[in-house]
Amino acid sequence: MTAMLQALKHRGPDSTGFAVYGEPVEGDYVLRLKAAEQEDMGKGRGIDKIVDERIAEVERRMEERGAVIKLRDRVRPHAVRYVLSHDGDTEDLAKYIEEVDGTEILSFGNGLELIKDLGDATRVADEYKLQGFKGTHGIGHTRMATESDVDIRSAHPYWAFPYNDVSVVHNGQITNYWNMRREMERRGHRFMSNCDSELLAVYTAHNLANGMTLEESLRRSIDEIDGVFTYLVATKDQLGMAKDTMAAKPLVLYESDDLIAMASEEVAIRAILPHEIDTVDPYDEEVRVWQA
Repeated sequence: MTAMLQALKHRGPDSTGFAVYGEPVEGDYVLRLKAAEQEDMGKGRGIDKIVDERIAEVERRMEERGAVIKLRDRVRPHAVRYVLSHDGDTEDLAKYIEEVDGTEILSFGNGLELIKDLGDATRVADEYKLQGFKGTHGIGHTRMATESDVDIRSAHPYWAFPYNDVSVVHNGQITNYWNMRREMERRGHRFMSNCDSELLAVYTAHNLANGMTLEESLRRSIDEIDGVFTYLVATKDQLGMAKDTMAAKPLVLYESDDLIAMASEEVAIRAILPHEIDTVDPYDEEVRVWQA
């Protein structure tokens, strides 16, 4: 994934994100959070102390809600990875943690780990020590900001709080974003950014939580979402894609017996498969779902 994303660096140098899925351990949750924006760090001892205090308060709140911290890894000064056991209400725990000023949960699930930060794919992968990660599948994104800020909050992929193990990346523009966002907010969902791509994660998680299959949600999105878009969704055991009927945003697919690779440009696939291959731009398909 790092090689594929690095091959797409020309699409945008602002930020890179990975949503990767490890093998779940029964009873364990993996929680990744940030306690500041990357650009806030290094501006003197004052901010470093504030971040330390935020992380200490997060851990106090975890223990107060009955969570047991089995592993704590402060992978960056502003970013921490936890492995927790918790028998209580995970939504309540997540909300209680995010009441700590300046703190945002990036992902909280059994298999999903969401890593995103400023910089290109190689830099982010190195800083977060992703080379040794072993898992089943994942999606990633490299970005140039066009309609929202250059910060971690606006970087892809997106996870829909507090839903377990759903992540989304998106290429395009949603023109009825604000109408759909207000509808999702009326239904109790929260948004952490003003990026239209986050809507797709919230929309998908809402549909799955209300009994839809992933394929049903993807097909429904073509009718309910306006704009030009291609997006990928990952869950703990599925990958899916959908695009608007005009198919203006590209998606190149390579599929073999033991590998599925998708990207917005063929150069990304050739970064990991340099030999001669056949790729397909599946314009005749608006929706596809694979078992991970």
